[in-house]
Amino acid sequence: MKTITGVIAAFCLAALTAQPVSAAPAGPIKVSGGMVQGEVDGDIAVFKGVPFASPPVGDLRWKAPAPVKRWSGVKQTTAFARACMQNGAPRFGRPGLTVSEDCLYLNIWTPASSAKDKLPVMVWIYGGGFSAGATSYADFDGANLAKKGVVVVSIAYRVGSFGFLAHPVLSAESPYHASGDYGFLDQIAGLKWVKNNIAALGGDPDRVTIFGESAGGISVSILAGSPLTKGLIQRAISESGGSFAPNLEYGIPGVRVEPLSVAEKRGEAFAMKFGARTAADLRALPAEAIEKADSESPGIHPVVLDYHVIMGDQYKLYEQGRYNDVPVLIGTNSDEGALFVRSTTAAEFKTSVESGYGPYAQNILKVYPATDDAVALQSARDLTRDTNYAWSTWSWARLQAKTGKSKVFLYYFAHKPPEAPNAGFTSKGASHGAEIAYVFDHGQRWTDQDRALSEQVMTYWTNFAKTGNPNGDGVPHWPAYRGSDPMVMHFNDTAGAGTLPNAEQLKAVDQYMAWRRGQEKVAP
Repeated sequence: MKTITGVIAAFCLAALTAQPVSAAPAGPIKVSGGMVQGEVDGDIAVFKGVPFASPPVGDLRWKAPAPVKRWSGVKQTTAFARACMQNGAPRFGRPGLTVSEDCLYLNIWTPASSAKDKLPVMVWIYGGGFSAGATSYADFDGANLAKKGVVVVSIAYRVGSFGFLAHPVLSAESPYHASGDYGFLDQIAGLKWVKNNIAALGGDPDRVTIFGESAGGISVSILAGSPLTKGLIQRAISESGGSFAPNLEYGIPGVRVEPLSVAEKRGEAFAMKFGARTAADLRALPAEAIEKADSESPGIHPVVLDYHVIMGDQYKLYEQGRYNDVPVLIGTNSDEGALFVRSTTAAEFKTSVESGYGPYAQNILKVYPATDDAVALQSARDLTRDTNYAWSTWSWARLQAKTGKSKVFLYYFAHKPPEAPNAGFTSKGASHGAEIAYVFDHGQRWTDQDRALSEQVMTYWTNFAKTGNPNGDGVPHWPAYRGSDPMVMHFNDTAGAGTLPNAEQLKAVDQYMAWRRGQEKVAP
């Protein structure tokens, strides 16, 4: 890699000799806070560790992100910043990750030859159950995607208790009388940075696509439904993520968002582990102590119905047409649950369904049978897929196709990639997160078939970022989703349109969700 200073010289020489160039925008680049200088890798300029907000430390812990602090001189943005504090050593299988509370930084990969190029922008939001995640993962390197003619940005956000702790004392000091969801406010701050700065890096601030997977996909869903992102996003891609379940206590099957009162009680119990009663007490706690406490209950961290970022039950909001009506490309994988359900017996699965699905348990067991242990294991995985991921995505597609004007494109990713040695589980099809490698073109042990599929996926994703429609030359036609003709794009050995394979199972989950929605104690 070489610094952008070298690119400037090359750019000037090319201008004098009237030769075309394919290099980064001339640098150093002026952005909010000061000047930054990155590196060039082939035809892609890379800026890593660009601050988009002030460090959320001290008095800024558990507050909305503050504007970035100005710096003098030229900041060398050639290395990833440390990841946000997160739950414990395993960190979702990334034990070497270095962490800090000072973590609100973003990264850019741009193929633009000048600031006048106005290329479409794709902003990546990582997953990790709202408890873990980082922009520095090699899986998320945006260079190969940027080569398809888009500017790729990845943004960090606070996770775990640092990002989503709700507590009455924090709500009392808030101008909107709620707490939690600081991680979403970080994401929005990153999008505001993109709106204000990406033109200097050859991007079009009025052609921004947010995309993410798992918790990142849920984030995309929440941001697409939030009034705080109006004008900041023009398209949305959600991979295995949606937030359309009822707002109830976390732990109920499918629930992602808790009412503020429930979340505050959870936060009070967390704070009492340290004897913390005031906001000052909470902010005086060592970050490492909070991280350690988070690690004692690893998993997905619930988010909060705050009526600031999240304005209510998203299912009802979409029924009413109250959302950002932008084109969406959304979908799930065929064997999402394989990552989470490693083993079960028929008896265990039946007991779990009967205890979690109330009067709809028998309906669930009809379409997710447990005739023997092997069948029950796959049923448990399929039910995890549909309750946690596919039902929300399907509901999103149905509701927006009915109440919106923008097109909806739904997919079902079933291609099983070559499995890593000692992965700890085997899957029948595509497990949770399997599509990411094909989106970013970072596969391992790939065959020619895998490489061809990745080319198709990247073409669809970047076509969508450019025009709001994934279709174009060289790829099979992807029909828009309509309630009257619910066709989806299948990604298996290759791409092709078809019907949704788990439609009957989703209808059973839909009945369960409608019953759960009747138990909500919050409006609307």
